Amino acid sequence: MNTKQIGFIGGGNMASSLIGGLVSNGYPADKLTVVDLDSEKLSYLNQTFGVNTLQDSKELATKADVLVLAIKPQHMQSVAQDLGQAIQDKSPVVVSIAAGIRVEALDRWLGGHLPIVRCMPNTPALVKTGATGLYANAQVTENQKDLVESLLRAVGVTVWVEEEHELDAVTALSGSGPAYFFMIMEALEAAGIKAGLNQKTAQLLTQETALGAAKMALESTEPASVLRQRVTSPGGTTERAIGILEEQGLRDILQAALLGAKERSIELSDELGNN
Repeated sequence: MNTKQIGFIGGGNMASSLIGGLVSNGYPADKLTVVDLDSEKLSYLNQTFGVNTLQDSKELATKADVLVLAIKPQHMQSVAQDLGQAIQDKSPVVVSIAAGIRVEALDRWLGGHLPIVRCMPNTPALVKTGATGLYANAQVTENQKDLVESLLRAVGVTVWVEEEHELDAVTALSGSGPAYFFMIMEALEAAGIKAGLNQKTAQLLTQETALGAAKMALESTEPASVLRQRVTSPGGTTERAIGILEEQGLRDILQAALLGAKERSIELSDELGNN
């Protein structure tokens, strides 16, 4: 992988996170190039990570073996159509991290018959604890899949899906998921204050408890249901709390929220890919 030229169209937070993860994992900075209209972003990325910078997307498209499109979904069509010929000439593996843009639409905008991997990373990638779902079209080789997986694993775990529609569920679960946990943390902190704690204490206990629970789940071979049962002593405080959560329909609420997010993901893909 260390011989491949990786280009980034867009130097925002997610691109910066991927670049930082790659460099910290030993990837040569001189093999990484970023294009962005914002000269301040380019200066920051060059000074912080030592990567190459350009302001000409077409020039980058003719050099990169892997081209990461890290731009906003609403700008993807115009950028892709502008770059189409240059990308066709080089035929790199194209990696899209734009939410809601289906592979078929992106391939059409780029001129067709290109190896494309669509990714759904989430915001914890910014602190190298991300979870990314990936889907590859039929033109992507196994070596290219390994290459893209190595790229995304620089900022967390990766999971391949067999069907592109599964990314709508990935979006609803892990893509939007951090917001669900932040909301639960927000509610727990407020409840802690109401129970008599000061704000600082309630916040710290909430954050460390969330971190500890996630770490236990990651390091255990047991499902979350078993871990929950181990914390829930018969007749104890946790049992009462869990009983109230069950009575209030927490499971149904979370399921409805996730399915609603999935439905909206499908709607956005339809809207963005119609042209």
